[in-house]
Amino acid sequence: MSSILPGTREFETPVYGTVFGRRRDVLHRLRVGDALILVPDPPGIDEPSVWVHAPGGDVIGHLSPDVNAWLVPWMLAGGRCAGVVAQVAGNDVASYKRLIITVRCRA
Repeated sequence: MSSILPGTREFETPVYGTVFGRRRDVLHRLRVGDALILVPDPPGIDEPSVWVHAPGGDVIGHLSPDVNAWLVPWMLAGGRCAGVVAQVAGNDVASYKRLIITVRCRA
């Protein structure tokens, strides 16, 4: 279970799924402070995610299921979030710890 409480306006969280497809290449282009785009799945998805995109639109990965459970409905109801790269690690670090982002939410 996440220690990030529903409704938290700013938090740091890892990005999952960074090793699939060409996402690793996108990850290696990122630097601390880079702005990221956060996009929720559309309504009707069984287990929706918030997807993390690099500038330009390349998919990097998604947020954890426990964060998605409250953040997706909030975003679909009109809430807006932006991400910023807080930490980037190399291939020697577990994939779920390679990219840590700061998420900032506003209504």
